[in-house]
Amino acid sequence: MSKIEMRLIELGITLPSPPLPVASYVPFVRSGNQIYVSGQVSMAPDGGIKGKLGELDIETGKSAARLCGLNLLAQLKMACDGDLDRLVRVVKLNGFVNVLSDFDAIPMVINGCSDLMVEVFGEAGKHARSAVGVANLPLGFAVEVDGIFEIK
Repeated sequence: MSKIEMRLIELGITLPSPPLPVASYVPFVRSGNQIYVSGQVSMAPDGGIKGKLGELDIETGKSAARLCGLNLLAQLKMACDGDLDRLVRVVKLNGFVNVLSDFDAIPMVINGCSDLMVEVFGEAGKHARSAVGVANLPLGFAVEVDGIFEIK
């Protein structure tokens, strides 16, 4: 069993099946030693977390961002032929939060995804990041995150 798989078990994390694209795009692209993972929404087998932050509280938003992170990891695992130990570094995350116009705690929400990357990968999980509030997201989900990952 790989080091990262053992870490996931320690953390009590089971990765979901990689979500299928909902439009005309691929879930990830590999270019050289980088994997670009398409935006992953706060989808889960129970339907996930939908709605706008400001109506939803920050803790719910962080949970939504964590779901996005789990979906990113599922796509990354598929891109790495099942071996997350190939990860060298989480390079950058781009987070989008479905917000009411007066909600400004957007970085706190995206921490739900960022913190997951550090929990799983340690120092290699620390990354550059953008966090943006938007008027709407696909299918009404609360959060969407895409990522760039370096692999060996």
